[in-house]
Amino acid sequence: MNPTQSKFSMIANSNMVKFAIAVLIAGTFMVAATSSSAYAAGKKKKVKYGQLEITTNPGGFPMRIDGQPQGDTSQTVRVIELQPGHHVVQIDLPNGEKWVRDFDIAEARRVCVNLNYHPKQFTVNKSPCPFPVNVSAPSTVNDGDLITFTSDVSYAGSAPINYAWSVAPGTAKIVSGAGTATITVDSTGLGGQRVTATLTADDGSGDPMCRQTAQASTNVVGKTPPPVECRQFDQFPSVAFDDDKARFDNLAIELQNSPDTTAYIIIYAGQHSRTGQADALGKRSMDYLTVQRGVSANRLIFINGGYREQDYFEIWLCPPGAHPPQPTPTVQPGDVQPAADRTRPRKPRR
Repeated sequence: MNPTQSKFSMIANSNMVKFAIAVLIAGTFMVAATSSSAYAAGKKKKVKYGQLEITTNPGGFPMRIDGQPQGDTSQTVRVIELQPGHHVVQIDLPNGEKWVRDFDIAEARRVCVNLNYHPKQFTVNKSPCPFPVNVSAPSTVNDGDLITFTSDVSYAGSAPINYAWSVAPGTAKIVSGAGTATITVDSTGLGGQRVTATLTADDGSGDPMCRQTAQASTNVVGKTPPPVECRQFDQFPSVAFDDDKARFDNLAIELQNSPDTTAYIIIYAGQHSRTGQADALGKRSMDYLTVQRGVSANRLIFINGGYREQDYFEIWLCPPGAHPPQPTPTVQPGDVQPAADRTRPRKPRR
């Protein structure tokens, strides 16, 4: 007989609790090796039986063959020898159901049967709505960053979810992900504002309970302006006042060209200069710049910077809001050896 293979399924009586049994029977007739081989007086004996190999998953179902009890099935293979011919196999399943099949057993052949029993899992039709919807986003971003808003929709129905997003303020723009569970929003130019994304998720059923809304917000931190700093305009040792004046002339021109700039002039007295030298140099320089060069005193700030090896000037130009420059003396006060004061005044130059 040719090999055969069949699949069986059964549905319980409609008056009983509904369940389904998925049954897969692989019955294959295969050429079997002779059940026994014996030689008597130099002659081979002919096999007179066929075999039924049967397993069930799970095991433990009562079984009958041709109406006669054959014990319980098992998950391991049971081999039952049968006379060639027509046989009826019955397996008693739970809830009074029976699995019954007819088989033709051939001599020296075997029939393999595997029965998988799957009780139906009963489900009660229940609306999946309302369903939870959450939207998450970072708490803060910097101006110009992309904000990612991600939704978590726990929908138990089979319909596809529709994602409808809106963002505020109106200057915020969705750059990707519209119509999906995740969007990105450009925060450029939104420093100091709060960006809110609102999601409306629905399953297309039209049921108001199946239309859920959630939102999340992100604060956009404004860009920090670069620090305003002073720049050094000039530095030089004070050797002769005529040389100092030439440097101050350049400063006066620069201040005229930059009307919002303030000049910081740091003066260092020399290690062996007379006592009060820095203040004296400052007064002389102030007089020259304000009287001779016409610079407003409000735009000149003189700072006594302490001591260096010789009299020295540093000139800094500072825009509004800049942190003032700090003196950088190179000689400690304890190492200063001031020169003696003149006992006679200088003769005026002719």
